[in-house]
Amino acid sequence: MAKKRFIIEMGMGVDQHGQEPTVAAARAVRNAIAHNALPGVWEVAGLNDPNEMIVEVQVAVPYPEQVRQEEVLAVLPFGRKTLTVEAGGMVVQGRAIASLNDKNDEMLIAVAAVHVLIETE
Repeated sequence: MAKKRFIIEMGMGVDQHGQEPTVAAARAVRNAIAHNALPGVWEVAGLNDPNEMIVEVQVAVPYPEQVRQEEVLAVLPFGRKTLTVEAGGMVVQGRAIASLNDKNDEMLIAVAAVHVLIETE
């Protein structure tokens, strides 16, 4: 079976307080999928179950080695999911607020691309 790309969704996520790359990455994925529906998965591709979709996620974020991958993938409601995390995104100087448990002044920005693929014969 061959895989064919059905759609690519892009998003951005920010963790302003807490300096958690996982939070920024999960928000980027959530942003990517937030405003779309995929009726073509059934109507065009002929899938019967949304978990038949292949969902490949790419995230670029500062401190990629700190990302808890299972938490990022949990944002996706359906599909056979994989995640690739790479160094990227941005670190922007913000303002540390002690009551928000900030470790420093950094705000972390992540970008994500969510690829939905369909297996074809």
